[in-house]
Amino acid sequence: MYRDIERRTFDYFWDTADPVTGLSPDRWPARAPASIAAVGFALTADVIGAHRGYVTREAAASRVVKVLAFLLTRPEGPGPRGYAGYHGLFYHFLDMHTGLRYGNSELSTIDTALLMAGVLTAESYFDRPTRQERRIRRLADRLYRRVDWGWAAPGLNPLVSMAWLPGHGFYKARWAGFNEASILYILGLGSPTHPLRDNAWSAWMASNGRDWRQLDGQTLLAIGPQFVFQYTAVWVDMRDIADPFMRSHGENFFENDRRATLAQRQYAINNPHGWAGYGPDIWGLTACDGPGNVRAPYRGRLRQFHSYDARGITDQDDDDGTLAPTAVLGSLPFAPRYVTAATRALLRQYGDIIYTRYGFLDSFNPSFTQPGLARKGHVVPGRGWVDDDFIGIDQGPIIAMIENHRSGLIWRIMRHNPYIRAGLRRAEFTGGWFSAATARATAGRRP
Repeated sequence: MYRDIERRTFDYFWDTADPVTGLSPDRWPARAPASIAAVGFALTADVIGAHRGYVTREAAASRVVKVLAFLLTRPEGPGPRGYAGYHGLFYHFLDMHTGLRYGNSELSTIDTALLMAGVLTAESYFDRPTRQERRIRRLADRLYRRVDWGWAAPGLNPLVSMAWLPGHGFYKARWAGFNEASILYILGLGSPTHPLRDNAWSAWMASNGRDWRQLDGQTLLAIGPQFVFQYTAVWVDMRDIADPFMRSHGENFFENDRRATLAQRQYAINNPHGWAGYGPDIWGLTACDGPGNVRAPYRGRLRQFHSYDARGITDQDDDDGTLAPTAVLGSLPFAPRYVTAATRALLRQYGDIIYTRYGFLDSFNPSFTQPGLARKGHVVPGRGWVDDDFIGIDQGPIIAMIENHRSGLIWRIMRHNPYIRAGLRRAEFTGGWFSAATARATAGRRP
């Protein structure tokens, strides 16, 4: 089962990338710009494809070189047009063919971080002394080292701004409190060229007390959408390592991710809104497509539905009955027993309408049954609404976490990445593999 899902999801990234630039679309088959975060997941998928033999190592390396070289040659600057980024950060969306800013998209700090996580995955995996793999390491190192993380945390505040726009400057909103930005802070702290300040991680974690809560039978550091618990864990093995905040609670982030997964499942069992299909094996709320911002009848009354939304269990108003397979499969290492049961149920009950050539479509909603009201996707009579698209940032956790469950590949190679290790060290992580690796690295050194 997982072999087939992983292979189909790999084919999504391999087949939909632009043949000239190598950039990956935000979504497919809808016409869409490149998403730099999707490119980060695609680079990670390339590594998995080489490891599993879906393509040859040489073919995967050639694709990676194409992407890295193209990104490195894109012009940078402060103007609104004709640039791909500024200070080493990239715009959220790029034109698939030119690699330049698409529309009015923002210079995105979190999406740049997801891109760089994929860049460093390629750097760590392609470690052979061939000309092509040496070039991958050079290109990857240059891309990562030129990101000016400190510039993205302007003023005296060590917190990173969410984005920057030409002519307007930085967003006032900064990455604070528990969210998906843990990978951003680890990468920013690990930079040898333009790092974040020493107190950036502690400042980010400072407001987490408000998010430590009881949620559907679990005590955890919680925020709603499931992707928040997945993104950093795609690349960083969080098992048995902890920062000062988690140590003070006797926990670690991996255990927190496990509890979040159990809470997702229990929420579906409780099903407070009475949506169709929810239960112990059908669950999964995260950021995903939906049928549209419309009111439609369900069980005798009008209910509010949403289009793309960050659905989660901490803000139940966002729960409109729309479920996303990535919320389940991207959580496989956290709770393999429950995720496996849920994956089998998805295939058994809905596979004929949501499982296709490239794996699982982005989302579906068994409660939305009015075809004339859907703003996107389509309604299957008697089955409910189904999305028409795949979304790169939702496909990414599926393939990566299946592989981490099967072999630990991404976790294993990234444990040795010096920038990841430097970032964890500056964030004061200890325990498990990280303490052991640090001890081995320092063994024999003179004081």
